[in-house]
Amino acid sequence: MRIHFQTLGCRLNEAETETWRRDFLDLGYHDAHHPEEADIIVVNSCAVTEEAVRKSRKLARRARRANPTAKLVLSGCYASLDAERAAAELGVDLLVGNPDKHRLPRLVQKAFAATRPASTAIDPAPAPRLPQGRQRAFIKVQDGCRYRCTFCIVTLARGEERSRALDEITAEIRQLYAEGVREVVLTGVHLGGYGAGLGYCLYDLLDAILKQTPMPRIRMGSLEPWDIPKGFWSLFENPRLMPHLHLPLQSGCDRTLRRMARRCKTADFRDLMEIARKRVPDINITTDIIVGFPGESEADWRESLDFIARMHFGHVHIFSYSPREGTKAASLPDPVPREIKRQRSETLHALAQRMQRETLEARQGTTAPILIEAAPLHGSERHYAVSGYTPNFLRVAIDGLGAEAANQIIDVKLRASGDHQDRFLVGHPTAGPDPATAHAAPVIHPPRS
Repeated sequence: MRIHFQTLGCRLNEAETETWRRDFLDLGYHDAHHPEEADIIVVNSCAVTEEAVRKSRKLARRARRANPTAKLVLSGCYASLDAERAAAELGVDLLVGNPDKHRLPRLVQKAFAATRPASTAIDPAPAPRLPQGRQRAFIKVQDGCRYRCTFCIVTLARGEERSRALDEITAEIRQLYAEGVREVVLTGVHLGGYGAGLGYCLYDLLDAILKQTPMPRIRMGSLEPWDIPKGFWSLFENPRLMPHLHLPLQSGCDRTLRRMARRCKTADFRDLMEIARKRVPDINITTDIIVGFPGESEADWRESLDFIARMHFGHVHIFSYSPREGTKAASLPDPVPREIKRQRSETLHALAQRMQRETLEARQGTTAPILIEAAPLHGSERHYAVSGYTPNFLRVAIDGLGAEAANQIIDVKLRASGDHQDRFLVGHPTAGPDPATAHAAPVIHPPRS
């Protein structure tokens, strides 16, 4: 049986899809790189915004049109929140809601055990457990959220918090390392709530991964600013924990934050940023901002914009607010007109691009270890065959290397791109690549001084 995956939305969805893929391969299924080649198509959907719902429905319809004879499986947040409509309108053969996501491969196997079109009578060659050229894997460590931000539907779609056992996570990471992965990203709906009910916390998880696995590079997904555990900053003394944090601010105005039911005031966020940059000098902090939240006055907006500028983020994900049925914010008074939201979004994009460019230029002339990815990058001046990320998650186009260097960690001298429209650095290796080291055990550097 050949199976094809399509994923929309967050890194947690990506982590779940990667896990499904490995489980299906263990069950004897084979990868289909294109939906037209598949016997089964699995769509992992998103519903964080109305636009995400629209895209999820479009993705399912496109999969059905691409291969009308394949069995269509729909999972994810859209499947959980609007199951009846999805089943009735999208031609779905099997719906798997979020509570049953962990059983999806077995549910598919049971539902379609007798399905075997004549075109699959000759099995393709076994596929690797990870896609070719994959250097990074997303690891789901936690699901669900205890908080109820007024704009968020995900807490309803994902349900109550639950965490995976620590030993199970470290075993998965060791297995991924054995298969060639050189970087993992820990993901969860409420990552900072990891271990609730198990007697663990996020510190314990990170400490165990650093001590019990050889994975060279460890990253975290989005982490709420009020969730930093005790002893957290000392973990960054180990250079295998990458110095990048994504801390969602959502607004730089306390009045707006109260309407959002956020648990962090701007003063708290400012203090956290100061501590982070003092304890981890090369840290890159990125964030999320919602523009045009209901009741956001011109004064609120100006206050927010000024605070964002003072925080000097390395990157800003910008969302124009749109009502999401089922959330408290959808019924709040004083909606912001669409044209004002558009203007504010454009202003914030301009600020975010300036801050990002200044962040990149500050790295000019430095050297950083880059995990090389066989991912081409096209800039304003030229095309680069490979790229990668600095430890603090800045994109780098690599001069002088080809795809044979993929999956190696190589020291690269950095410079800013010649065009301010480019959102990446350019780098040249300080020494030539050694293909023999592509899958070798990592060199564990001493802690940062």
